[in-house]
Amino acid sequence: MARRPVAWVAAIVLFAEAIGIALLNWFLGLVVDRQDMSLAGLDPRAMSVSAWIAGALFGLYLALCAIVLVRVAVRDRGPAGFGRILLISAAVVHGLLGAFSVGLVGWLAFVFMMVVLGLIVLTLVAYDRKEQADGTEAGAGDAPAGPAEGGGAPQPA
Repeated sequence: MARRPVAWVAAIVLFAEAIGIALLNWFLGLVVDRQDMSLAGLDPRAMSVSAWIAGALFGLYLALCAIVLVRVAVRDRGPAGFGRILLISAAVVHGLLGAFSVGLVGWLAFVFMMVVLGLIVLTLVAYDRKEQADGTEAGAGDAPAGPAEGGGAPQPA
């Protein structure tokens, strides 16, 4: 297992959230379809199918973010390129959803969104760029790397 389990935890939470979002939208689509609800004259069937498509797309987005986190945890290296952008967008989405959910759903939903936001951001900042470059972990009290003691020049490896 990796030295930093935060990426594993974040991946598990995002997979669970992806499944939860997909199931919630599936349920909401069923409710709209069975009660023939309409909003401003829209076709109820179109509304239910839209809810199912939205749930599937958002669930896939969260699952893709979780896959990026699994890759980060397995490699024990920070995300780069598209994966980093994807995780940053997921952090922004969770921040916005947390702000909206506190008024619409309640404080428990807000706390959940902020925990997920914290896990994503912690994963993004837990992997230092310098650590990725040289493959070693540099602590705050470590001396800078230099030639070996003994006065000789470093030998090529």
